Amino acid sequence: MISTSKLTVRFGAQPLFEDVNVKFTPGNCYGLIGANGSGKSTFLKVLSGEIEQTSGEVHIQKGQRLAVLKQNHYEFDEHTVIDTVIMGHKKLYSIMREKDELYAKPDFNDEDGIKVSHLESEFAELDGWQSESMAASLLNDLGINNDLHYSLMSDLAGSEKVRVLLAQALFGNPDILLLDEPTNHLDISTIKWLEEFLIEFENTVIVVSHDRNFLDNVCTHIADIDFGKIQLYPGNYSFWSQASQLIMKQREEKNKETTEKMEELKNFIARFSANASKAKQATSRKNILDKLTLEDIKPSSRQYPRIRFNYVKIPGKDVLHVKDLCKSIDGNVLFNNFAMDLYQGQKVAFLAKDPLIITTLFQILTGELEPDSGEFRWGVTATHSYFPKDNNKFFEEDINLSQWLAQYSPDQHVNFLRGYLGRMLFTGEDAEKSATVLSGGEKVRCMLAKMMVSETNVLIMDEPTNHLDLESITALNNSLIEFSGTVLFTSQDHQFIQTVADRIIEISPSGFISTHEKYEDYILSADIKKRREKLYSKV
Repeated sequence: MISTSKLTVRFGAQPLFEDVNVKFTPGNCYGLIGANGSGKSTFLKVLSGEIEQTSGEVHIQKGQRLAVLKQNHYEFDEHTVIDTVIMGHKKLYSIMREKDELYAKPDFNDEDGIKVSHLESEFAELDGWQSESMAASLLNDLGINNDLHYSLMSDLAGSEKVRVLLAQALFGNPDILLLDEPTNHLDISTIKWLEEFLIEFENTVIVVSHDRNFLDNVCTHIADIDFGKIQLYPGNYSFWSQASQLIMKQREEKNKETTEKMEELKNFIARFSANASKAKQATSRKNILDKLTLEDIKPSSRQYPRIRFNYVKIPGKDVLHVKDLCKSIDGNVLFNNFAMDLYQGQKVAFLAKDPLIITTLFQILTGELEPDSGEFRWGVTATHSYFPKDNNKFFEEDINLSQWLAQYSPDQHVNFLRGYLGRMLFTGEDAEKSATVLSGGEKVRCMLAKMMVSETNVLIMDEPTNHLDLESITALNNSLIEFSGTVLFTSQDHQFIQTVADRIIEISPSGFISTHEKYEDYILSADIKKRREKLYSKV
């Protein structure tokens, strides 16, 4: 169990959250939600002791072990993969190292022998002799094959490091598990494996995720950060979302009834207070009126951007033709003889175990890279805009956001530009911010504004939900459902893919699968499962 009492965190004079009293109990998985900047990641860091609170206490039950999903992908570069996983259990790893150092002493003596004996006993109690096999099993389940287990972390790709760090957090059955965006860079099958792991996990889990489907599948409770407080609710994310909207609606309706009753009483008092025969009734109603109060409805700090994509040029039927497209980088084949025909109105989700495959394909289709061979041809009426996964190069110039958006807008009028910025939650002085100081979520909202003003009939999006809060993801999700043009995208968000895509294309170096199915049908199809196994057996 882990709990807080009167926990307060301030940065300068501004409190992030204040006097938080909350208890997380074993057997439950808590989804920590809140708008960007509300303090989700900071709260996890305070619980883990990585940063210190301004005041208040964090209480962890004596003898319980806490594990954290590390965010620094370079922290363990000098260690082997297997050691990095075992380091998730600090006490066990410390005993291993001390034991090895003693055995390696050239002048090993009786005192060392006694100490080693105690260490061996502790090591056995902690299942130390099974530690390597348990770590290896976790790694294999997370898609890190045996041939990488004794490689240095520095030799691994970024997505592989993420999986190793996740194995590190899960290793050794911790009593309390803190996970910040654990599904990032995981493929379908690995996310499903993690969901099953957490569903079966008997201890305490606190998880931050922007994947609504993941939160629905694993969470028993929602911990909502809003207005500097944390409130616990039973149920998963969808239950919380629907219940909170229902409660708000009920409060609003109750307030409307109260307001109407107040007006009725005020009118009666005004009409009859001077009438002697009605004075007693007027006084009685005044007493009732004094007792009536409007229930305080504190509006949520959450805001939904108003995202809507339109296009100027009417698209024809043929949008894109791709034939025998091949690309390798540094000798590694990404895709070979890839082909597809894309037609107006289709919305295609691209999947790959290696996200570089999709990024590279999109860069080729948008003219940023050249293919090694093969060809592609856009339809004569197709106009496209591109949302890249890495957008930092767009925000290097020290200009305000109105000036920034003006670079991409056909309409240069300041009111037009501010209108689009306002729709993306940049209101008032926010529109005067420098483009160089934006957060990850703010950059994404700017890129979406850039795509909106371009008014193209084809949208190409590489992980557009990264860095967005749940409200912005919902707004983007709904806008793409409503968009009548063509969409090519990749995402880790299950619900986003399920509700937007009407076609799935999965690519590996050895081939590809193209099917006109919804995402969940694709995942559950026995035939597709066999085709996917064949697709990756050659890699």
